[in-house]
Amino acid sequence: MSHLGKSHLVIMFTVSPDAVAEGDRIFASHGEWMKGHPRGGDVALRDYSISKGPELSNPLDPSSEPTGKTVFVLDEYYESPAGISAHWQATSTWADFAAALDWMGKATVVTLHNGTVVQGLW
Repeated sequence: MSHLGKSHLVIMFTVSPDAVAEGDRIFASHGEWMKGHPRGGDVALRDYSISKGPELSNPLDPSSEPTGKTVFVLDEYYESPAGISAHWQATSTWADFAAALDWMGKATVVTLHNGTVVQGLW
């Protein structure tokens, strides 16, 4: 199913080796919490994933040496911007939100808040 026209939230977190275990723990908790999101209507969560891998010394060369840091990528698709807004409003119900904010404060964070999918296949 194509996500063309849907709302997109992407956050990338780059962390040092000593923060990886806490990131794994936080995203396991986050995944469980996300299961409670609505799956229908204007605020529907359409797709969700967390990826992680090594940061590379040259981000445009997949054969470049790793820096030793890890990149976590949170990727969420919603039916509309209302879903992203509802998601942020609901963060107070996630038990690990304060821990996540603390962990994020130690990371390099890049975000796309409320993007719109302009190309999509399948």
